[in-house]
Amino acid sequence: MGSHDADRLLFIGDVVGRPGRRLLGRVLAGLRDELQATLVVANGENVAGGVGITRKCAEELFSAGVDVITTGNHVWDKREARTYLSEEPRVLRPMNYPPGTPGRGFGTYETVRGTEVLVVNLHGRVFIDTDFDCPFRAFEHLFREFSGAARMPVLVDFHAEATSEKVSMGYAFDGRATAILGTHTHVQTNDARILPQGTAYVTDVGMTGPAEGVIGVAADDVIERFYSQLPGRFKVAAGPTMLNAAVVNLDASHRYAQSIELVNYRYD
Repeated sequence: MGSHDADRLLFIGDVVGRPGRRLLGRVLAGLRDELQATLVVANGENVAGGVGITRKCAEELFSAGVDVITTGNHVWDKREARTYLSEEPRVLRPMNYPPGTPGRGFGTYETVRGTEVLVVNLHGRVFIDTDFDCPFRAFEHLFREFSGAARMPVLVDFHAEATSEKVSMGYAFDGRATAILGTHTHVQTNDARILPQGTAYVTDVGMTGPAEGVIGVAADDVIERFYSQLPGRFKVAAGPTMLNAAVVNLDASHRYAQSIELVNYRYD
């Protein structure tokens, strides 16, 4: 597990529907203690019925022990999110939405050890929704305009489809971001590492919710879509659940990553 003399940041991959919420409610308190996590961040863009986020669902995650919720392209799928994100500073939406979009794309949050951590939510543009400003330029702008970004831990949820865009983000901000953690594909990748200048990186953290089905959705629904090419309602898959996450261990300076460890637990 590495040294526990500094903060340990636990980032939980996309939480899907009721199975994901209930799983966190059951296991997160114990897991947080086991991993000695001092701050818990979770991607919650699929927490409400498999797509979107609501106040009630977000409150379930907070009650389970999540400190900060990040999102992605499904953040507005539930209409109430527009009001809720304007009111709740612990829920972020991608920072590179156009100016005037409700909510906030980054925030500072305190660990249980008293360390201020800058959490940033960014969205990719390759093979995915294109209604976003450039995530690279948006991140550069943040470093120029927010003085704290250069002196505190910076944890990034980069919600993107293309592995090339995610890896490029990692190298572009290696040494400036403390951790760049990919979300969106719901499949945990086997490339967690510390980049040359000290940034913890993984292409995708994975997902938390149904262990069976197609990335959280009932397999029959998705197969039917591929055969027919017709729109239809997807149901969240049933059965066993899993929890995918990453733990970033900070070094003594609280600025750089000492290690990154992947978590992949299955619950029957």
